[in-house]
Amino acid sequence: MTKPTNVAIIGATGVVGRETLSILEERNFPVGQLRLLASERSAGEKIEFNGEDHTVDILDEQAFQNVEVAFFCAGGGISKQFAPIAAKAGAVCIDKSSFFRMDEDVPLVVPEVNPQDIAGYTQKGIIASPNCSTIPLMQVVKPLHDVVGVNHVVAATYQAVSGAGKSGIEELEKQVRDLFNMRELDTSVFQQRIAFNALPMIPATDGMEENGNTNEENKMISESRKILGLPGLKLSITCVRIPVFNGHSEAVHLGLNESISVDRVRELLSAAPGVVVIDNPTEGGYPTPADAAGEDMTLVGRIRLDTGFDNGIALWFSSDNLRTGAALNAVRIAELLCSEHLHK
Repeated sequence: MTKPTNVAIIGATGVVGRETLSILEERNFPVGQLRLLASERSAGEKIEFNGEDHTVDILDEQAFQNVEVAFFCAGGGISKQFAPIAAKAGAVCIDKSSFFRMDEDVPLVVPEVNPQDIAGYTQKGIIASPNCSTIPLMQVVKPLHDVVGVNHVVAATYQAVSGAGKSGIEELEKQVRDLFNMRELDTSVFQQRIAFNALPMIPATDGMEENGNTNEENKMISESRKILGLPGLKLSITCVRIPVFNGHSEAVHLGLNESISVDRVRELLSAAPGVVVIDNPTEGGYPTPADAAGEDMTLVGRIRLDTGFDNGIALWFSSDNLRTGAALNAVRIAELLCSEHLHK
């Protein structure tokens, strides 16, 4: 893919927007014109890309002229309002918010799992990128499902505060400082203290739904079924926020249709795109969020038989939620979109 592509980043000054810009540069994505868009509050800010300063412009309805690919990194409300406008102007929108994920006419894509679904962008001019915890889960589940079939997924997530954005990072940092200095704590972002704690409520406010799951848990369930094309797949998910700045982890238990050895699981996952196996726990060989931070791969370990299922496998993985779980997935979608569709 060498033909330059005109790109817009909506929410360019946010955590995911900046990470998207960084990954575009790292991967030498052939950006032609670059348009950085944000709210009026951030307009005029300078952001460097490929050695040049670019000025952030105000996001409005006229901002998408000549844009070919628009990365939406600014939340569901912005995507709802502006993605259809961008698509009408001729851009293909890659949306990181949850707003369009379950729309039947919008493909929900993890490039290592269901790249063929990208072709569905022609319906509305929009491609959705999944939740930051769904993406690595799919990278791990799909290679096993293709060989022995997966019928049940039980997972508990351990999610970093960067998943709540810049304000989540700042609140953890401030709470740690305040605790050590015996000052009163501010809990404006999370419902309870996040420092040295674990909170089984994501999102932090208005997160509980009628079925007893949080919004984040229901997202992972519905998104996994759509990506795998398995509407009847059983999933039980618990999402927990932990006091780590970056890097999500998950403890996963899989019920399979057929028995499989641990060695065969290691073999399959070692060959899977986007996955690295680190599985020598007696020697300290297991993934952690610190290992995953800054990496483009999902790190998998603690692979073992799970006797809770007739044919069960348990494992653990860590991934960088800002890269693998957000910006990198979006950029990989854009690379395939351009090479296989827009500039074929």
